[in-house]
Amino acid sequence: MIRVLVQTDAFDLGGEMARLSHISDSVGGISVFMGQVRGQGDGLESLTLEHYPGMTEKVLIGLAEEATARFSLLGCTVIHRVGKMRVGEPIVFVGTASGHRAEALQATAFLIDRLKTGAPFWKCERFADGRTTWVEAREADDDAAALWD
Repeated sequence: MIRVLVQTDAFDLGGEMARLSHISDSVGGISVFMGQVRGQGDGLESLTLEHYPGMTEKVLIGLAEEATARFSLLGCTVIHRVGKMRVGEPIVFVGTASGHRAEALQATAFLIDRLKTGAPFWKCERFADGRTTWVEAREADDDAAALWD
């Protein structure tokens, strides 16, 4: 089971975990990553994510399919929010279910590393003083994604 959503609304972490745990009696391991908008002590108030509708979903589905095949997953959920989010709000959910913990843990790391660099999202930060800035790609994210090649 692959589930991919791009949405403006917050997601229900407990509900998403429960959905993964009930997909099969064969599930022995579930791994979850939830990212949230991080304050950096520099007056960041919010983050606005823009995306390329249609293409973003296609890329995320492709990543989920790759992870499912590569790590023998029984279930995979990727939810990414777009629009304006304040510091502390959830932004991304990646959950994987497999027969064993190792595959679930590896798949979750693979998905978050790859979607950070491969999915068409653009981030704009807004600060308390009114400044806005577009977030540049980070070399560390590229390096993490490249480890999966």
